[in-house]
Amino acid sequence: MSHETNGRGRQAASQLNGHSDGDLSSYALPDHRLRRKLDDPSKTPLVLVACGSFSPITNLHLRMFEMVADHVRFHTEYEIVGGYLSPVSDAYEKAGLASAKHRVAMCDLAVDQTSNWLMVDPWEAIQKEYTRTALVLDHFDHEVNVVRGGAETSGGERKSVHVALLAGADLIGTMSTPGVWSESDLDHILGRYGAFIVERTGTDIDEALSHLQPWKENIHVIPQLIQND
Repeated sequence: MSHETNGRGRQAASQLNGHSDGDLSSYALPDHRLRRKLDDPSKTPLVLVACGSFSPITNLHLRMFEMVADHVRFHTEYEIVGGYLSPVSDAYEKAGLASAKHRVAMCDLAVDQTSNWLMVDPWEAIQKEYTRTALVLDHFDHEVNVVRGGAETSGGERKSVHVALLAGADLIGTMSTPGVWSESDLDHILGRYGAFIVERTGTDIDEALSHLQPWKENIHVIPQLIQND
């Protein structure tokens, strides 16, 4: 997907200012790059969501979206209509974590300068408490499909947008480790939404997938084409 600077970017940072205490009264999902119409009516619209600390965001975070976009275009029946970064809130309390205000601003600046389809959603960052990934995906599903009515084909048919998690293989490694994720959350994330996973050096993806057999069909693995450490 081509790069384009969009003056309507940085919406997330402006929303977060003054609302880092859990106040969602003025919140609205950034949708200035969310496509409402499908180019190919035979395909299923797809929104990719990457959750993480993004402290700081890196070129590889952005590159992962492009790798997955290429995979989706050539190897699936999906059509991407949008992509979101969802930074965690300050309640995550990771050592060295920059403030949500600064992390959201960094993400906004990065996508504004390098992409014409990625956006930053401040909803998770605004929360007073840590929000489970399953609930973050529910949030996107509600905003895109219930509030905005999904996507439309050229013939006027409305289609529900499929929301999926985008992550590195290290996340799948934690998902396959007993006790790290609850079974109900795994089933909700991988069963309902699925995931696009970019391979990462040092992670045995086959070993990880062997522990996630019930959801294997919903986990799309994208081969690592560049070093992703």
